[in-house]
Amino acid sequence: MIVYAEVECHIYNTHSLKDKRSVIKRLIAKIRKDFNVSISEIDFQDLWQRTKLAIVTVANELLYAEKIIQEVIKMIDNDPELERTITTIDRL
Repeated sequence: MIVYAEVECHIYNTHSLKDKRSVIKRLIAKIRKDFNVSISEIDFQDLWQRTKLAIVTVANELLYAEKIIQEVIKMIDNDPELERTITTIDRL
């Protein structure tokens, strides 16, 4: 089973694209390290206080794949440097 999520976030305390990149790179590296998921910034690369991340996981059971995506979303929610605004989840 494949579970795909798109997560839009507002990033606080960034004043340049360089600041934004450091926040996003740190978050993506931590998520990749802690979970076996694919994650990438897919939109708003030219805006310094907004991002959209795509997260994908594949598992043999749908419930396990959904659990992994929910744990990744929880990690994003616990990051003090950003706020999750819009989330869509698709199951394939």
